[in-house]
Amino acid sequence: MKKVSFAVGTAYTALLAGLLVCIDQLVHQFMPVANNNGFVYISFVAWAVYFFSGCDLKGGIRAAIGYVVGILICIIIINLAAVFACLDFFSVPLAVVLIVFGWLYLEKVPWFDLIPAMFVAAGCYFGIMTYVPEVTLGTAACVEIIYGLLGLSFGWITIAGKGALLKALKL
Repeated sequence: MKKVSFAVGTAYTALLAGLLVCIDQLVHQFMPVANNNGFVYISFVAWAVYFFSGCDLKGGIRAAIGYVVGILICIIIINLAAVFACLDFFSVPLAVVLIVFGWLYLEKVPWFDLIPAMFVAAGCYFGIMTYVPEVTLGTAACVEIIYGLLGLSFGWITIAGKGALLKALKL
């Protein structure tokens, strides 16, 4: 890749990153979680997930499915841990072991086989549940789906837009 092409592509991606931060600053106040400082980190993580999902529409759809499944699995783990509450320290670890054991079998199911996206979504979801005050299972899911889809969209926009831009500029 020529230096000019690389510089144009880099500038384009940097502008998209700035735009994503602007979008977060405008919309985070409307999220169903009070007193939040924004959730742009979820979009940046999802943007990266798009890249390791193949940088194409099929991979992006698989990643979106993975995000939803990862969130649902977290909700199941949290509720199952409540069932095991009498085990105190071991309630969450036991719920995780039981659910993850079955979860990993999704690797064999087409369109549900992008396990890394599920784990990334789960990490973000547990982060929201742990560190954002006044959040519920549903509001955390809503926020993560919105910001996750935004990030996956920016992944697609990065690839499609950069290609179109370089072609238009004949670089």
